Amino acid sequence: MNKPFTRIAAALILTAAGTTAFASEVPASFDAKNCKAEYPKASLMNEEEGAVSLAFLVAADGSVVESKVEKSSGFKGLDKAAVKGLSACKFKPGTKDGAPAQTWAKVDYVWKL
Repeated sequence: MNKPFTRIAAALILTAAGTTAFASEVPASFDAKNCKAEYPKASLMNEEEGAVSLAFLVAADGSVVESKVEKSSGFKGLDKAAVKGLSACKFKPGTKDGAPAQTWAKVDYVWKL
C-alpha cells in the first residue's frame, strides 16, 4: 500500500560568498521564497533527506553562468535537483565597486521530508 505524499518544503540558506571577497564586492543573491527546486520522485519514495552546498557564478544580468556542488547531500538525485532548480532562478546580480558584476553566490539547500 502506498502512503500519500504530503507537500514537501525545502529550506534555503543564502550564505556569504566567502572570506576572499573584497569589501567593495557584494555577492549575488535571490529571493528564496520564489525559487524552489522540485523534490525528486525517487528521493521521495526512498525517503531521502540531506543538505547540499552549492556555488553559482552569476552574470551581471542575474543569469547563472556556472554551478557546482561544493558538498553533497549524499544523494545524487537531490544534488542534481537542487542544481537544476536553482540554476533556473533569476538572481539579483552582485556588485563590484557599486556596479553590477559577475560574482559567486553560495547556497545551502536543505531537503527535508
